[in-house]
Amino acid sequence: MKKYFLFAALLVVVALALAACGGGGGSEGPIKIGALFDLTGPTADVGTPYANGEKGFVEWLNANGGVNGRKVELVGQDYAYKVDQAEQLYSQYVNQDKVVAFLGWGTGDTEALRGKIAQDKIPFMSASYSINLASPNEAPYNFLVGTTYSDQMVIALKWVLEDAQKKGVDPKVVVFHHDSPFGKSPVPDGQKFADENGIAYTNIAMPKGATDLTPQLTQAQDFGVNYVVIQNVSSGAALLLKNAKNLGMTDNVQFICLNWCADELFIKLAEGASDGVLGVMPFTSDFSVPGAQAPKKFLESKGDSLDNQGLHYVQGWWTAAAMVEGIKRTLDAKKDINDGANIKATLEAMKDYSTGDVTAPISFSSTDHRGNDKAKIHQVQGGKWVPITDFMQSRIPLQ
Repeated sequence: MKKYFLFAALLVVVALALAACGGGGGSEGPIKIGALFDLTGPTADVGTPYANGEKGFVEWLNANGGVNGRKVELVGQDYAYKVDQAEQLYSQYVNQDKVVAFLGWGTGDTEALRGKIAQDKIPFMSASYSINLASPNEAPYNFLVGTTYSDQMVIALKWVLEDAQKKGVDPKVVVFHHDSPFGKSPVPDGQKFADENGIAYTNIAMPKGATDLTPQLTQAQDFGVNYVVIQNVSSGAALLLKNAKNLGMTDNVQFICLNWCADELFIKLAEGASDGVLGVMPFTSDFSVPGAQAPKKFLESKGDSLDNQGLHYVQGWWTAAAMVEGIKRTLDAKKDINDGANIKATLEAMKDYSTGDVTAPISFSSTDHRGNDKAKIHQVQGGKWVPITDFMQSRIPLQ
């Protein structure tokens, strides 16, 4: 009988040990979320503050009780914007670390992973706002907190139409874009909108590693350009503006950044050439809004500041917050978070989730995984981004 009780006790110990070593959503241990960061690759200038925002949110959350008393563990590292490295790390975090959700980064890797994400049933949010990731039919486990690049493009073109009508000119738009899936993502939807609304429209790739974009700007001049939309990160956009200023183009051409160059870094790098540039901004640059107060105080406690980290920090913070909110609501409903279908269903039921005015309220559905399709137009005035419109909406239908 004594041996029986010893054996039974041993089984209990083993069972507890196995439970402790279970998946990232085990009932007692930390909740594991996978992450990919670009800290040294071609988009590191914006990727670093975004990653810092994700990490900062998790640290702040854990210091404030975590999720229902459980810590969140962000399992991630730099992948230098390399798709093959992203695929390797994704598999490692899902299969070995047993993460229950994932925070990604780039368009190329997020689109490359979407089939695997769906197969693994891993709820996934990234910094890519490609509209290809918004349709549940095409990417059932991808969710977008930011306004898609295509929606941003249409918002920019709607503003162009209104401005051209006021000035009595025929709009001729050139899209300068990063030579990658990220850069090309909104070009087709922009072309469709332009064709439907009588806008002359073309696109020009910005060569990787270019140090002078004068030849590409000359092409735009030959087209008769009066509006330029830029789909690139801050460094490439700043180079374009400096070259354009040298050509005298900034006097008669309106330049418009989509979100990855509509930031503080662009103003700094453009060295005086940014004044008057417009930006389509899904995430606010106004750090007085309620949703910026927690990250602001957290950074101050670390001897840093939100003015130093910038709006992409807040962007990363609230992307992580939205994913964690989906996980928390799933736990509150007594559903197993190791089953990604449960988190997916929770996110699809999320309506008007407030980011404290950092973005428009976020809502997902079973037919549309865009958090919203709205953004404000801002303008660089006196070295700062200043909103010049309320939220504008695109209303692009999903395929």
